[in-house]
Amino acid sequence: MPTNKEKLSILSEMISFAKGNNGVKESEYNFLFLVAQQLQVSKKIFDALFSSNVEHIIPKSQSERLLQFHRLVLLMNVDDAQDINDFKLIYDIGLKMGLPPGAIQQVLSIMHKYPNKVVPPEVLISIFKSHYN
Repeated sequence: MPTNKEKLSILSEMISFAKGNNGVKESEYNFLFLVAQQLQVSKKIFDALFSSNVEHIIPKSQSERLLQFHRLVLLMNVDDAQDINDFKLIYDIGLKMGLPPGAIQQVLSIMHKYPNKVVPPEVLISIFKSHYN
């Protein structure tokens, strides 16, 4: 389980990503709040993240990085209104986390083959495993 600082960093990064395309839509807010609940972050603290700066911490383990990348992909597709900037931003975030560029690209290109563009976790893991071997 991530530390409190890491939880706030995870949420802050996701909020920043959601704000990137003309503000946070209700569907995005609801998704973000679900993630906050999973991370056991109170609504008060969660809401405060929309107007505060939090130190960005790259997740330590590979599995935590993949989970965060998957969350971002899900967030990008919540409102079904992606644009080229979303793809570039999520690609750059993945690179900063140390994820293989080819795997990031593959996930972003195959997500269109799945209902609601939700790449199943086992597919995502298998893509990244193949790029690490």
